[in-house]
Amino acid sequence: MTNDFAIEGVLARAITGFNPRESQQKMAQAVREAIKAKQQLVVEAGTGTGKTFAYLVPALRAKCKIIISTGSKALQDQLYGRDLPTIVQAIDFKGQLALLKGRSNYLCLERLAQQLLVGNQQTDNILKEFTYLRRWSSTTEDGDINTCVKIAEDSLIWPLVTSTHDNCLGADCPKYQDCFVVKARRRAMDADIVVVNHHLFMADRVVKESGFAELIPYADAVIFDEAHQIPDIASQYFGQQLTSRQLMNLAKDIIVIYRTELQDTSQLQTSADQLIKCIQDLRLAFGSLTPQSHFLGNFRGDLADLLQKNLRRTAPLQQALVLLKEALEFCHDTVKSSLGRSATLDTLYERVMMYLNRFKRLKEVTIPGFSYWYECNPRHFILALTPLSIAERFHELMIEKPSSWIFTSATLSVNEGFEHFTQRLGLTESKTLLLPSPFDYANQALLCVPRHLPSPNQFDVAQKLADMLKPVIEANHGRCFFLCTSNQMMRELAEAFRASMTLPVLVQGETSKEALLNQFITAGNALLVATNSFWEGVDVRGNTLSCVIIDKLPFTTPDDPLLKARMEDCRLRGGNPFNDVQLPDAIIMLKQGVGRLIRDISDRGLLVICDHRLVTRPYGATFLNSLPPTPRTRDLITAIEFVKPQRL
Repeated sequence: MTNDFAIEGVLARAITGFNPRESQQKMAQAVREAIKAKQQLVVEAGTGTGKTFAYLVPALRAKCKIIISTGSKALQDQLYGRDLPTIVQAIDFKGQLALLKGRSNYLCLERLAQQLLVGNQQTDNILKEFTYLRRWSSTTEDGDINTCVKIAEDSLIWPLVTSTHDNCLGADCPKYQDCFVVKARRRAMDADIVVVNHHLFMADRVVKESGFAELIPYADAVIFDEAHQIPDIASQYFGQQLTSRQLMNLAKDIIVIYRTELQDTSQLQTSADQLIKCIQDLRLAFGSLTPQSHFLGNFRGDLADLLQKNLRRTAPLQQALVLLKEALEFCHDTVKSSLGRSATLDTLYERVMMYLNRFKRLKEVTIPGFSYWYECNPRHFILALTPLSIAERFHELMIEKPSSWIFTSATLSVNEGFEHFTQRLGLTESKTLLLPSPFDYANQALLCVPRHLPSPNQFDVAQKLADMLKPVIEANHGRCFFLCTSNQMMRELAEAFRASMTLPVLVQGETSKEALLNQFITAGNALLVATNSFWEGVDVRGNTLSCVIIDKLPFTTPDDPLLKARMEDCRLRGGNPFNDVQLPDAIIMLKQGVGRLIRDISDRGLLVICDHRLVTRPYGATFLNSLPPTPRTRDLITAIEFVKPQRL
């Protein structure tokens, strides 16, 4: 196997600029052995290891069926469209490949046909998009809406013309034989290598448990890239959620059925209108309880606590919940009265029943072992019931059939140990492998924890940080990510920098993530101020990004309901909530943010962490021991001198 990665190996001959790496060869060998022996393997491969090739080559050489799951749809497309073809060509792979996404990523021909029948009820812009979609539907081969570039990814049309597990008609659909989802699954069934994403994988496993038709076939091995995301994603799918989007889509589908098939049943329209009003009223009720500082972003709170305390303050919310339940019951009774008249309506009845039962369960706020929480933003809300531990459920999932389970990421270990990750997933028999980054951090990077930092609770802390770090950013000629731990800090820092600097200042949320990255790279001297979505999954190589600043250690806010519940559960089990829950989570997140800086062997950059706890608290050593071995300073002048040679 290691011959593939040798100086004269197939990869070196086929890939321009390929350099053999010992750590890559070790990982490839471990993956090969795990697939062959059907074992569990956990691999942390530091940035620069080349982990993608290290698992792809043995996967394609294994001559068996393998599922590869990525952390996002963007990485999924990159793996399938760029990395896999490279390896296929290099080793002359003769097997079949397939890309499989969730139902909502494919155009639904039946829902498109239904919407065209009620087209005169839509806005002019939506009507134009429907016209284009009708033409596109006859030319696209796979129906993947991400390839429909003339319609924005956030267009209001997509929920109307795509399906979900909840509203898919399955084999009863009139367009079943032409269904793009069905065709994608058939390709996946026949393929040797199937590329999915974590959300689809976990959703699909839950579907299997409920007895519905799944999308992902069984495989001899499952490889999770960006595996550090798996515990939180699995928790989401092993719990239950009821969202404003689900309910709004239900109401819209009821209206479509009324206007296209059952125009003699006006109660359908009435019940849908009432449901829409109750959804909007509940969102407003949540908004009245949301701190002003979170108004433009997502806010997560403990709904059980809200409903059990402060009754005067939460009275509007409790009333809105009662009215929503009554609206769902009205929809249930109205749809039930027309059962048998439409296959689509019969499916709608099942959805109403499911949402109503889920709502009732979510109101039972005393279920042990679960956290009951809500999340809201200016447009949507989520009600959620999340298990505090998924170890047993995930372990059961793995032992269903003998196969290999491989987990890899650049950020899995804490203080050089894997216990935090393996315990959360119930990986009781896993082999582990820790492969440090091959980059020369001693010469490529410098870590600065500045002296005289403002207190996080100090008034105008953002302005003081901006004043302190402006000379560093200007000396580096921009080319900087400022990663924040809150939306409020992001907005205040951006405002302060824009008022005092002539360099371009880009801010997360003002346009799409992809557009921001393109602007950052094109500018060549920009400062990008961002929060969570830029802490990981962003790869900017070379001098374009040569400084990363982090506002403080990324501990989850202590009032986060899921964190509080996990900490209490840890305490009841005899553990230490800070050491066992808060600290490991923060270390993994910090490692992700730090990993944005050095992305290539020729990169050179400055890392600034604006949190004195890194050097003054005992646990700071645990953070530092989990990061790459980088020279450190507390002197901003030294940091400025370090970046000066990079001036353009």
